[in-house]
Amino acid sequence: MRIIETKDYADMSRKAANLIAAQVTMKPDCVLGLATGSSPIGTYDRLVEMYEQGDLDFSGISTVNLDEYKGLDRENDQSYYYFMHEHLFDRVNINAERTNVPNGMEPDSDKECAGYEELIASLGGVDLQLLGLGHNGHIGFNEPAEVFDKITHCVNLTESTIEANKRFFASADDVPRQAYTMGIGTIMRAKKVLLVVSGEDKADIVAKAFFGDVTPAVPASILQMHPDVTIVADAAALSKIPR
Repeated sequence: MRIIETKDYADMSRKAANLIAAQVTMKPDCVLGLATGSSPIGTYDRLVEMYEQGDLDFSGISTVNLDEYKGLDRENDQSYYYFMHEHLFDRVNINAERTNVPNGMEPDSDKECAGYEELIASLGGVDLQLLGLGHNGHIGFNEPAEVFDKITHCVNLTESTIEANKRFFASADDVPRQAYTMGIGTIMRAKKVLLVVSGEDKADIVAKAFFGDVTPAVPASILQMHPDVTIVADAAALSKIPR
């Protein structure tokens, strides 16, 4: 595990974008695993800047997103499909047919999850998976549990996750209660993992996830076992790690 400490969120975003850009440059037909939420927005903005400056070409890549709310259609401005198009896909020269987000409107969970696993396998797996980190240690929507979920599955969101996400909705009652998410095993099969995290409010979980026990009670802790993980975090988020 490699930890890159940055000054602030903007610096974190630049450095994370540089790592993704290097992956795309080295393998123009790579498969990127992408994340949503507030943490990667700056990273996507920086990637767009690189594209606009002529320094980055997305035309050959494929993407698979970590997760999607179950029950939200793609036109809903809180869906992760909408998020990705707003923050990245519609702003660069990516082939829309090679972008993939779980279908939140598929009512058959088994069908959607099995199909998504087959899709990832058909692409040859994920070359680089981008992750954020939830306050309870979740990655994707893999919530604290008694065991690590291995493959893409439908998850019941915890109250803490619903509380964290309600700011994006009119009220907590409007936050979906379920989501489709890549499983821990799916994430761990990515060749490289890049996790971005910032802010003092994440300091406790950073220390717990990456310097504590590996346990499904802290899903991100499994990343300690991955052979190629880079954490890009600002000083505030790293303020409680052992030195």
